[in-house]
Amino acid sequence: MVHVLSSRVLVRPSDPERSREFYGSALGLEVYREFGTGPERGTVFFLGGGFLEVSGRSQEPPTATLQLWLQVADAAAAHKELAARGVEVLRPPVQEPWGLIEMWIADPDGHRIVLTEVPADHPLRYRPGI
Repeated sequence: MVHVLSSRVLVRPSDPERSREFYGSALGLEVYREFGTGPERGTVFFLGGGFLEVSGRSQEPPTATLQLWLQVADAAAAHKELAARGVEVLRPPVQEPWGLIEMWIADPDGHRIVLTEVPADHPLRYRPGI
């Protein structure tokens, strides 16, 4: 078995500075560390229990098979805050048939990001008899 000590998602943006601005200012993620110099430098952001690294550069379009899932405490508040910061909301918060409240945004390269609220009475949080 592989003993994983830490993890991070790597994003290779078409415009690193624009993506650092999006993740740092628009989403408000805190910086864990930075490395290198100049426009190609890398920035690693805290991402809940993991990390998101924005580094390097890619000319390839984003893949639909990579999506970020970020749990938030209040999807309606996140929607209001992100819209005020100019983030394009692809879909406002909606309660899904499976009970989660989800809204969708995308980063500057089009990587889709779902912001998910887990209601207090959802089975992910609430287990009767325990």
